[in-house]
Amino acid sequence: MSLESEDTLELRLPGELIALLDREGERTGAHLARDQAEGTEPPVGVPSEGDDLLDRVADWGSTSTPAGVFHLVPVRIERDVSLISRWMNDPAVAEFWELAGPQSVTEDHLLAQLAGDGRSVPCLGVLEGAPMSYWELYRADLDPLARHYPARPHDTGIHLLIGGVADRGRGLGSTLLRAVADLVLDRRFACTRVVAEPDLRNIPSITAFLSAGFGFAAEVDLPTKQAALMIRDRHLRHLL
Repeated sequence: MSLESEDTLELRLPGELIALLDREGERTGAHLARDQAEGTEPPVGVPSEGDDLLDRVADWGSTSTPAGVFHLVPVRIERDVSLISRWMNDPAVAEFWELAGPQSVTEDHLLAQLAGDGRSVPCLGVLEGAPMSYWELYRADLDPLARHYPARPHDTGIHLLIGGVADRGRGLGSTLLRAVADLVLDRRFACTRVVAEPDLRNIPSITAFLSAGFGFAAEVDLPTKQAALMIRDRHLRHLL
């Protein structure tokens, strides 16, 4: 999951990223002023539907994979929290996600993203019409993770869990990770790298990322875990 911000390391943002954030702030201010004039501004702290820092994940559409047609669907609390909470309470998932417990634990985790500025988008992974996985796509360059590796503007991070036991251990994770990484690179033209930071103890997860064309970049000491930094580079995507 995304890291908390208690870490005391200094975060130095590259000049290109600062300029980008300034431009995004100007656009946001202009949009808000227009919406206020029209009486349609969203609630404070809640981005408009489909408006995020990840180029509108809701509009990315489906993709064909060897396992079938796959679609990322942004989470809706009232529809999805019960299912995601059930997955989080699976011992194999809880060991690494640490979100086991009553449904409110999962709900709070989801709400923290949905009420944010759009830098992290929680999604259901729907394969052949059936929800079977949970994903978080996030701006790694705007996340505390960026304090621990040489981030580039628009680096996009992935968190994944496969929900059903029957879907694990048969290569499906690798297939979907490759498909989602390709979706990111196809839909986010400014993004040159897709990154991930699975727990070093989670050998099946690291193996899945390697099989999906990610390279092992480094071991990183994060506040909550020792992680393997995995990177899929746009320029190498057709070679790996």
